[in-house]
Amino acid sequence: MNRSTHRRWTRAAALALTVGAAVVLTPSIGAAAPTTPAEARKAVTEAGLEITALDEQVHQAEAAAEEHQAAADAAAATAAQAQAQLDALEPQLRAIAQTGYVGTTRGRLAAFLTSGSADDLVQQMNTLDQLATHADGIVATAATARSAAEQAQQDATAAVAAATAAEAELRAQKEQLEGELAGYQADLARLSAADQVRVHNVIAGPAVAAPAPAPAPTAAAGDAVQTALAQIGDMYGIGASGPDSFDCSGLTQYAYAAAGISLPHSSRAQSTMGVAVSRADLQPGDLVFFYSPISHVGMYIGNGQMVHASVSGRPVAVTSVDKGGYVSARRVTG
Repeated sequence: MNRSTHRRWTRAAALALTVGAAVVLTPSIGAAAPTTPAEARKAVTEAGLEITALDEQVHQAEAAAEEHQAAADAAAATAAQAQAQLDALEPQLRAIAQTGYVGTTRGRLAAFLTSGSADDLVQQMNTLDQLATHADGIVATAATARSAAEQAQQDATAAVAAATAAEAELRAQKEQLEGELAGYQADLARLSAADQVRVHNVIAGPAVAAPAPAPAPTAAAGDAVQTALAQIGDMYGIGASGPDSFDCSGLTQYAYAAAGISLPHSSRAQSTMGVAVSRADLQPGDLVFFYSPISHVGMYIGNGQMVHASVSGRPVAVTSVDKGGYVSARRVTG
């Protein structure tokens, strides 16, 4: 839902909930306004799912911005190194220029005219050949170094431009996410308490009491599960990775960091880690992923349950792993 559509639905939802009856509005093209509390609840649920997707897009943009900045830094270092190599050759180039060296022909003629004997001539010719070879080598090396420095500087300039563009895209996506989140929270607040629970249950799954976790296959997986379960009750936060609030991939990243395993702060990136696991073979500590493209992750704890940070307004909780949108699972420990 784009922002303008979201605002149209917000106004319609407010009216539907205020009067508690059908409200006839003229919908914009491509956007049917909700006219009942049930439709308003559906609209808010869809907005919550879209915010989950937007949150993941921000993580992807953050990773891209970091990669572009790293490339810019590396390119700048290469450019500086190439320029340093060129600068190091400058004294030798100046020395060659000061000797008036213009090649071997003139030098050979001077040697022939000034030599006192054949032996002197041979010696001077050999010396000139050595000097010429040395000078030619320096000039060739300097030309190569200059070309490398110019190319490195062009690469650095392009990398900086790409990093700047990536940072601008990241800011734009964060602003969009903040706007959509504010709209979602306002719409959610207009729902009845019962409907708010229904929205959360659709997005996250009904919360259940946290059981004693099943035995984990590895010590690292067990540590990660215990750490994740210790965060139950902490609130969801867009882009948060602890210690007091989390988004979905921030929670799994935080839990596995406690077990000495580094994960990226992105559900989509985490879905490429470790090895694939079938639904039937899930074990405590496995990461479970939702939606297509992937935009949500939880941690399996056994007994068909997972712990996850799911949606704004809902704390970290244990739910069934079989909530809607299940896609795949990965095992990041041995």
